[in-house]
Amino acid sequence: MQFDLFVALRYLREGRLQTALILTGIGVGVGVIVFLSALINGLQESLIEQTLGTQAHVTVQPQEEMPRVLPTAGSELRVVEVQRPPQRIRSIREWQRVESILRGTPGVRSVTPVVSGPAIAVRGPGSNSITVRGIDTATYGTVIDVESRLVEGVLDLKSFHSVIGVELARDLGAEIGSRVRIQAAGGGEGVYTVSGIGEYGSQALNEGLVLVALRDAQALFGLEGGVSALEITTDDIFGAEDLARRIHGRTGLVAESWIQRNEDLMQGLRSQSASSVMIQVFVILAVALGIASVLTVSVVQKAKEIGILRATGTRARTVTRIFLLQGLVLGLLGSLIGVLFGSGLALLFSEFARPDQAVTFPVALTPWLYVRSVGVALVVGLLSATVPARNAARTDPAVVIRSG
Repeated sequence: MQFDLFVALRYLREGRLQTALILTGIGVGVGVIVFLSALINGLQESLIEQTLGTQAHVTVQPQEEMPRVLPTAGSELRVVEVQRPPQRIRSIREWQRVESILRGTPGVRSVTPVVSGPAIAVRGPGSNSITVRGIDTATYGTVIDVESRLVEGVLDLKSFHSVIGVELARDLGAEIGSRVRIQAAGGGEGVYTVSGIGEYGSQALNEGLVLVALRDAQALFGLEGGVSALEITTDDIFGAEDLARRIHGRTGLVAESWIQRNEDLMQGLRSQSASSVMIQVFVILAVALGIASVLTVSVVQKAKEIGILRATGTRARTVTRIFLLQGLVLGLLGSLIGVLFGSGLALLFSEFARPDQAVTFPVALTPWLYVRSVGVALVVGLLSATVPARNAARTDPAVVIRSG
């Protein structure tokens, strides 16, 4: 064992109470960082997963119809009225070519065509406003996994079959095999047999979403051979906004990312992350001050020993290393204690959920979280020991020995 490490460990052993107190402080601080990060990251991942479980990362649609200028003649003054036309369901022009362009765009993982529009579902005396989504079952599963959300039946959309949400099924009194009439705003209609019932994790979707085959939706909304949107997934979900801008530049179509559609959610997540960072900064400052104060006291207590070391030929840089090593050892041991404490606390919170319910406190304990926490503790320990180490190195052995 090197001389400076041996002396550093001896000083820590001699001040057992101080060492134990500072290790407890570091452990609690690192534990708070681990627990807070795991809890917030887990909540954010859960919210994002639920959000993206029912929508595409980027949706490509035709441009909105432009306002019309309606001139009206007056006696002496010509009046111009600008009127916004009602938006109707329109197809993407040459959508197969656009789909080919999208598939060749860097960052795009999968693409699926969709026809979507408002309608009314009627069964017996009951009726509900719904959104009909015509999908291509061969590719839609690469964007949104519908089959995993089915609570009854199967994903069978052939021969005028449909999948409806659980709330809509309850409102209409429908079950597997029931027949529901769907009437579109443009006058198209059809009778569909319920082949599946889905739970989408959203009341709006459970109450109003009906999935039908792409060709059935094209006929229902008068878009024979056309599609109203192309939905896209990407490997980098937080790069969806940049991808949407690039797609708009290449195609001229409206490209909207999931981030744009969920501005309130993203603002909440950013505020949550900022609060977490502020709390962690204050915790780190408290830990740093604790280490610095303990080592400063140690320099005063060990002044005579330090003076003897200097008088016997020990270099100033060796004395500096002794106290820096104390800071590193405290940071390492404290971080290990903190990782165990924070992980245990996070797992304890995650166990609060009942077996038949979703996890109340989802946590994300990742290797990167542990590496980051240990790294922060080591850096804080080293920096906190810098000032006491410099003070120890400047000790004048003659003055200290004479005063002792």
